[in-house]
Amino acid sequence: MTITTTTHLNFRGQARAALDHYADVFGGQVRAFTFAQGGTDQDRADGAVDDQIIWGGVTAPNGFSVMAFDVPPGRGYDQGTDALFVSVRGDDAEEITRFFRGLAEGGTVRADLGPAGFSTLYGMVTDRFGVTWVLDVITPSTW
Repeated sequence: MTITTTTHLNFRGQARAALDHYADVFGGQVRAFTFAQGGTDQDRADGAVDDQIIWGGVTAPNGFSVMAFDVPPGRGYDQGTDALFVSVRGDDAEEITRFFRGLAEGGTVRADLGPAGFSTLYGMVTDRFGVTWVLDVITPSTW
């Protein structure tokens, strides 16, 4: 059996915009289904908005993959502070730099992109959707 893991991000009404942005940054295709297309009775009871995302994702030929969901208004949702970081690692400094710049548009740079003790290139950015990303170049000394 083969399995994969994919980061699944939860939003309150911003999932489609976030997926579109991540597809622009990383490449790939957005696949998204709305509550109108596949919501359950419980989703409706929780006040799901028909045109918001019940299931969505971006997959790119370079291996990038992320999923997203709009939490219905009747369900508790707290984005929290630093509840998770999404790590993007690669071996091409130019590509990592391009991803970092794309995520930083409208966001907040938390650690400038530059050398770190564990990587030749590392940076941290919280994007305009409140998701914090750590990006680095994998070197022989990094696992």
